[in-house]
Amino acid sequence: MNLHEYQGKSILTQYGVRVQRGLVAYNADEAVDQAKRLSQETGTKWWVVKAQIHAGGRGKGGGVKLAKSIDEVREKADGIIGMMLKTPQTPPQGKKVHKVLIAEDMYYPGASETKEYYMSVLLDRASGRNVIVYSTEGGMDIEEVAEHHPDKIQKEIIDPRVGLRPFQCNKIATNLGLSGAAKKEMVKFIAALYKAYEGCDAAMFEINPVLKTSDDKIAAVDAKVRLDGNALYRHPDYVEMRDKTEEDPTEVEAGEAGLNYVKLDGNVGCMVNGAGLAMATMDIIKLSGGEPANFLDVGGTADAARVEKAFRIILQDDRVKAILVNIFGGIVRCDRVAQGIVDAYKNIGDIKVPIIVRLQGTNAKEAKELIDNSGLKVLGAVALQEAADRVKEVLK
Repeated sequence: MNLHEYQGKSILTQYGVRVQRGLVAYNADEAVDQAKRLSQETGTKWWVVKAQIHAGGRGKGGGVKLAKSIDEVREKADGIIGMMLKTPQTPPQGKKVHKVLIAEDMYYPGASETKEYYMSVLLDRASGRNVIVYSTEGGMDIEEVAEHHPDKIQKEIIDPRVGLRPFQCNKIATNLGLSGAAKKEMVKFIAALYKAYEGCDAAMFEINPVLKTSDDKIAAVDAKVRLDGNALYRHPDYVEMRDKTEEDPTEVEAGEAGLNYVKLDGNVGCMVNGAGLAMATMDIIKLSGGEPANFLDVGGTADAARVEKAFRIILQDDRVKAILVNIFGGIVRCDRVAQGIVDAYKNIGDIKVPIIVRLQGTNAKEAKELIDNSGLKVLGAVALQEAADRVKEVLK
């Protein structure tokens, strides 16, 4: 589950991480009120108006603006709220901005210069351990740094059984070129950041930039946070942070129906049971010349109602030119799935998209009889390759 910047910062604060403070506003008038309140609390004289969407690169898309007066806060907030913000991480049409974060200006003058760093904590699947990825090139897209300056990206692997050790925090701060008070602050920052990562069962914490202020304080100016959905039962307060307006409406609808659904960019809809079979089905579609339009797992307890719902969700995608139903009846009975297909066909009405059905396993014979006696225009298949060939035929 992705979080907004202000939500991620609220979690970081709970674990002792210094952050750029800010307040959320949903319209221009509220933005002005929040800016005045922030000035009273922090003493800031300038403000940063930041669009709150689940995507990076907001600054390049015009979603982050500096305001040097209250009038500018109103102007910048009014221009950002309601806009369709396009970044490299949004859909082509962009994402609509519903709220902004009014943040304090931390780039204040002082005896020494400010400096931006990059830091993230995530799971390194290759080693099966956590990793802190860091760089002196903060404030830039880390993908660009990796492509043009790979030597400037460093990693520190952490054994979760042991945890982050003090010498590792010190090593990272040293590699970032810090010394004195700034180095001590960075060591504290890294330790607190990793504690937050573990404490909230996160899948990723990305801070870009981590800022060294002119008076040697270290703070998170941004926060991109993704929580592990499988661990949310331990954090009911985090569940309330979910913003469904930032998610694909079809995926939200599927989730509420108990379906595992991910929308893709292809032309062949998939309905399967089991993640492994889903991946194999998507592969066979690809090999047959098609492109998977979705990943949809109806689960092991699929009944007729759930199968009908799955059909309705798949058919919402206008790009779908065919649907492949590939069910192995282990826990779920094939005749139950077949009945769902028949009911869905009749309830939805005239389905113009060809449907290829492969049912194997428990009650497969009864399922075939149900399909054959239904009078529906459904193409049957026994072997997986036969199903792929059927897909190839209908796409032609």
